[in-house]
Amino acid sequence: MKNSEQMIGRLQPLVGVFLLIVFWELAFEMRLIDPVLLPSPAQSFHAFWQGLQEGSLWGDLQRTVVRTAISFAIALVIAVPLGILLGSSDKVYRTLEFPIDFFRSTPASAMFPLFLILFGSGEGTKIAVAAFGAALSILFSTAYGVMNARKQRQLAARVMGASRLQVLTDVTLWESLPQTFVGMRSGVSLALVIVIVAEMFIGSTDGLGQRILKSQMVFDMPDMYASIFAAGALGYMLNLLFIVAERRFVHWGGK
Repeated sequence: MKNSEQMIGRLQPLVGVFLLIVFWELAFEMRLIDPVLLPSPAQSFHAFWQGLQEGSLWGDLQRTVVRTAISFAIALVIAVPLGILLGSSDKVYRTLEFPIDFFRSTPASAMFPLFLILFGSGEGTKIAVAAFGAALSILFSTAYGVMNARKQRQLAARVMGASRLQVLTDVTLWESLPQTFVGMRSGVSLALVIVIVAEMFIGSTDGLGQRILKSQMVFDMPDMYASIFAAGALGYMLNLLFIVAERRFVHWGGK
């Protein structure tokens, strides 16, 4: 009985996928939308599989993954130390809160012209603007994690003779990791979104964003939906990867 319940629990997420495909197929068969604009699920999945076999879709997927990974790595290296600094010093946080929060509230797409001026229309612009957006998300989560670290454990460390630096490295940083991982999950998703949008509008010859836009322009709808599916699957896998990593490395979160 327990095994069957576990099996049902594991298969439950597939129900939503099944319902989506059924609704899509019904919309296609009933011609609720022009078939030219909405191909059947079979046509779209065939285009997806064909793109992987031919290598073109796989190549664009790889380019998007590389750009997202580089952007996220840059954001992580910059944002985590700054977040620790902000969270551990109330004066620094109050001084920089407004400009950081202002840029975090500004849509990343609105920053494209600025980054184009600074970095040109090359590869660096896509990576820089994605790193910028991801860094702000990670920075605030890290700062909040440091600020909300449990005071009892910090006090206990001080009572036992730990220095301020030891309290920061041995208590506060570990306490802030769950919140930092939340920021990392948001940051990598945001980096992927910005990279795909940048591939659409900032002089790109490859990547999923460029592929989606090109397919739409030539009305190759199966390939467009296949590319959108690839982008969604990539985002889902990245999020799942961080959930697994969070459970593995910060299993004490909330305890």
